[in-house]
Amino acid sequence: MPPSSSAPLPPSSSSSPSPSPWNVHRLPRAEDRVVLVTGGNAGIGYFVAEQLAATGATVVLGSRSPSRAETARTVIRAHVPDARVRVMRLDLADLSSLRSAVDSLGETRLDAVVHNAGVALDDPPRQETGDGHELMFGTNHLGHFALTRWLMPLLSAAPAARVVTVGSFAAKSERLNPDDLQSRQDYRPKCAYGRSKLAQMHFGLELDRRLRAAGSGVASVVVHPGGALDPLTPPRPPVHARTTGARLLAAPAALVLQGKHAGAWPAVRAVLDPAVRGGQLWGPCVFGLRGRPRPEPIWHQLTDTTAARRLWEASCELTGVDFRTSRG
Repeated sequence: MPPSSSAPLPPSSSSSPSPSPWNVHRLPRAEDRVVLVTGGNAGIGYFVAEQLAATGATVVLGSRSPSRAETARTVIRAHVPDARVRVMRLDLADLSSLRSAVDSLGETRLDAVVHNAGVALDDPPRQETGDGHELMFGTNHLGHFALTRWLMPLLSAAPAARVVTVGSFAAKSERLNPDDLQSRQDYRPKCAYGRSKLAQMHFGLELDRRLRAAGSGVASVVVHPGGALDPLTPPRPPVHARTTGARLLAAPAALVLQGKHAGAWPAVRAVLDPAVRGGQLWGPCVFGLRGRPRPEPIWHQLTDTTAARRLWEASCELTGVDFRTSRG
């Protein structure tokens, strides 16, 4: 695999949005596409899956709970009667299971994967995966890192596949400590979560640099949902329910924040819009918190390609995965 340069590479092409306005309520048809959405059974992932299903795409819900994914599939079909939705058992905290999970897809190609699934803990104590990794870092970052490796042959078989990594505003105030990626020395749940999302975003950008250096046709894009709140989210019982009281209490927040259905918009656009380019960061247009999706400047800490390269090397070691990009 060609080594990454220590200097930032330019994005795959111009960072300008598509020439015609993007309508989040009138998406282009995508009947010929197959998309895997990790964590597609709840939250933002559910709405990514529902919106993609409405385009005619075949959507695979990756979930560690097949029963919850089946429930989400039923709800999607209630809102999109002709939806082509499948369920795939996917446990990102179990690295040894990921290769067989990919084999179970039964597809010859994959047009996109949306790395959305994540664990967020609010309270100590620190927890670990069965592989001995800090739970949030191990699931949110290492699991998606290894999954992408096993998906790469399917992605490379598609004409212009996308790897879409869903980051978080929580990452914006964090920095990675290469000597404490697992938060053994400094464990604070909210900070550990932010670092795990920052690691994901670093991975998404570093992946694109390596794909381009290898001449691959696969592109990697990073997105974030802005401020997405449950009370501002349309009900989708039993996947998501909200009370009238909670909605009314959250109404003032709608001036600056949005629901999870809108938080899905950047990821959906990154999958569908041919004007989106690898190496870009997409988020909501109003202060990065709400509104239609648009490209935005790469956050300062994400421009550190040395940190990204060190994270990549550490991730290969921690997962035991030999991740080589190749021409696709």
